[in-house]
Amino acid sequence: MTTMTAQRRKLGRTGPEVFPIALGCMGMSGMYGATDDSESIATIHAAIDAGVNLLDTGDFYGMGHNEMLIGRALRFQRDQVLLSVKFGAQRAPGGAWLGFDGRPEAVKTALAYSLKRLGVDSIDIYRPSRLDPTVPIEDTVGAIAEMVTAGYVRHIGLSEVGPETIRRAAAVHPIVDLQIEYSLISRGPEARIFPVLDELGIGTTTYGTLSRGLLSGSQPAAAGDFRAWLPRFKADNLVQNQLLVARLSQSAHGKSITQVQLAIAWALAKRSSIVPVIGARTRAQLAESLGALEVHLTAREIADIEAAVPAEAVAGTRYDAVQMSNLDSEK
Repeated sequence: MTTMTAQRRKLGRTGPEVFPIALGCMGMSGMYGATDDSESIATIHAAIDAGVNLLDTGDFYGMGHNEMLIGRALRFQRDQVLLSVKFGAQRAPGGAWLGFDGRPEAVKTALAYSLKRLGVDSIDIYRPSRLDPTVPIEDTVGAIAEMVTAGYVRHIGLSEVGPETIRRAAAVHPIVDLQIEYSLISRGPEARIFPVLDELGIGTTTYGTLSRGLLSGSQPAAAGDFRAWLPRFKADNLVQNQLLVARLSQSAHGKSITQVQLAIAWALAKRSSIVPVIGARTRAQLAESLGALEVHLTAREIADIEAAVPAEAVAGTRYDAVQMSNLDSEK
């Protein structure tokens, strides 16, 4: 099987068919340290050439830089890809996080700016990046639904919300997918969220498949890398977690693949409704990630991997305590 012939996965009952791996573009706008726009654009083009047809971004990635970068990359290839855009996160000029705005007026304003930065007439999947605790989800989704009717948005998605919010949102308008963190060491959605998605016919685009590079052995850059603030990358936690990474590496070595490919293959094998969003910033990283499509795991192999790298053994939460307490998906 070549990447171009990889079997596509449908996003929920009402969503589009997409390549089994999506390209997450956040890291191309400085979240993990210094970046190279030329290499980023080359990586986007290489992904499209390989068959990837879903690009994920957020209007707050690089304060709009990420959308403008994608706009440059897609100048002549818009019809070959689907754009998934998150909105609503509020940031100060210095980069500080200020909260989330899910008011209907804010939804439409954010959309207008995203369309301009991306240089497109419509966005394929538009989603609030978080739940605004001061605005009913019905109001936020209702505003996006108005933009669907107006032709500016094709589908509605959600991000990092829990079962009750998912049900309330789906009662307003069909939801094609939930974007949420899910990996070998971040398996929280399995208990309460995935069953609701199955019941309602909603797909899943999962980020953090490599736990922000932890499972690949990546270390935070000296400057400008937000991972330095994440519990799993701090001091004793990192030392303990690197022991888990070593076990994953051993399992991968036994199959003559990389630990990156094994972690992605695990996610792909867990649920046919999952489309991992892989944050490759270079063509080399992209090529390695796409190699996971050649890996086929049996139920026994999946169980062995989970026994070697148990989720409960990871040290530290995926975000800091304040962010974790604000996540609707964790409530």
